[in-house]
Amino acid sequence: MLQTEISSNLVQRDAGGPGNAGVCDETQWRGRKWPIQYDSVELFAIAADVAIIAGSSVLSGFFYNLLISSSAEYFSRSIGSAIVVSALFVSLMKMRGMYSPTELLAVARQIRWTCTTWITVTLILAGAVFALKIGSDFSRGASIFFVTTGLLCLVGHRKVTHSLLSRGLTEKRFCGRNIVLITDDVSQDEAILAQALAETGSQVTTRFSLDAISGAPFSGHALAASVINFVRGSDVEEILIGARPERWSDLRDLVADLRVLPFPVNFIPIGTTADLFRRPRRELGSAICLELQRGLLTPLERMAKRVLDIVIAGTALISLLPLLAIVAIAIKVDSPGPVLFRQRRCGFNGKSFQIRKFRTMSVLEDGHLIVQARGGDKRITRLGVWLRKTSIDELPQLFNVLDGSMSLVGPRPHADAHDNEFDELVQNYAFRRRMKPGLTGWAQVHGCRGPTPTPESIEQRVEFDLWYIDNWSISLDLAILVWTPIELIRARNAY
Repeated sequence: MLQTEISSNLVQRDAGGPGNAGVCDETQWRGRKWPIQYDSVELFAIAADVAIIAGSSVLSGFFYNLLISSSAEYFSRSIGSAIVVSALFVSLMKMRGMYSPTELLAVARQIRWTCTTWITVTLILAGAVFALKIGSDFSRGASIFFVTTGLLCLVGHRKVTHSLLSRGLTEKRFCGRNIVLITDDVSQDEAILAQALAETGSQVTTRFSLDAISGAPFSGHALAASVINFVRGSDVEEILIGARPERWSDLRDLVADLRVLPFPVNFIPIGTTADLFRRPRRELGSAICLELQRGLLTPLERMAKRVLDIVIAGTALISLLPLLAIVAIAIKVDSPGPVLFRQRRCGFNGKSFQIRKFRTMSVLEDGHLIVQARGGDKRITRLGVWLRKTSIDELPQLFNVLDGSMSLVGPRPHADAHDNEFDELVQNYAFRRRMKPGLTGWAQVHGCRGPTPTPESIEQRVEFDLWYIDNWSISLDLAILVWTPIELIRARNAY
């Protein structure tokens, strides 16, 4: 019989034996534990969002409509609106994985995606109401109150959830299952696994080692017999196997024998190869294919991105036509030279294209040697200082978006001369060319604007750009478009 060892820093049991170790005994309930399991956090977060949206909708109907007309009519309308908004909001957030405990801990990202998703749902429903011509059925005041109150409460919910979740993990407040842990003798990874189990409330009743007998050949049947003998008659509810994936051939007999137990048996990969299990995967016939590097967008994804580009760029150009005309006239009056500045830039798959900008400098550099603009640059015209500060000089790139050489969102394009230089300085720089360059991007909303005087500043932008390419989605593009005006107001690093 293989020897088992008790992990004293994890086990919380009475001296009377395994039958006395409950999931949440009376002492734990009174002193430390919460009556909620870590696995239920996502469900509670979703339920809280639905309750917040429903409450905001009902309150808006009450304050703006209840005193004016039939209470039953407006109450039912408020509930109907809450159902539609909840379904859209929760579905979009769920698609982005924003209800997982790990994501709920990232409060800044939570607030950003909550605001973006809420605004997106509002615009979608406003468009539907306009298209169906049913705007008269809804109170404008009630709608504004609902949108504002709902957003504030959803953001507040994120902050409260972050605080409670952090406290629960730090103080080990979550209530969990009694488990048997079977692990490799990989001390560092085992310690991380033990800490994670303790934080999420799991009670490790006993730990079995895969290599308990030094020098003896591994026997899955013998280890399984030891585990089965211990588990029967105890209050164990789950068996976890934490091991290196490359040992799977050794574990088959163990896993097969454990099937006689009426408990879940789960495998947690540890070690250097465990990172493979975090990769996106898909079925390739009867085989499983792991994504090591995201490929090009699918035809459907490219079409969706292109439609977004055309609709927003076209609408923006029509709306901003008077401003574009005024700026063009002001440039001609301010300094001699053309209104537009054209320069060769590196685009998708390394293909060169001509970018359009309002001229802000007294020179028109477009060759093998181009000097980047810096703060206080004497080449910048009087009007150009203001145009560059507000990024109005970038607006003619909307024409690049319409002709397909650029997208609204993507890695910012660099001049051909700089692109070749950066390619030699920064590893993986060329990977930015897997997507069309953009008018704005993930790097820009994180303050990466202006000159790139050091290799470190270039590397930082490349990291942001590659993250965007690997995690692209329409909702991410919408989030960046919503966040861009805020970054323009902050005017960080704009010269």
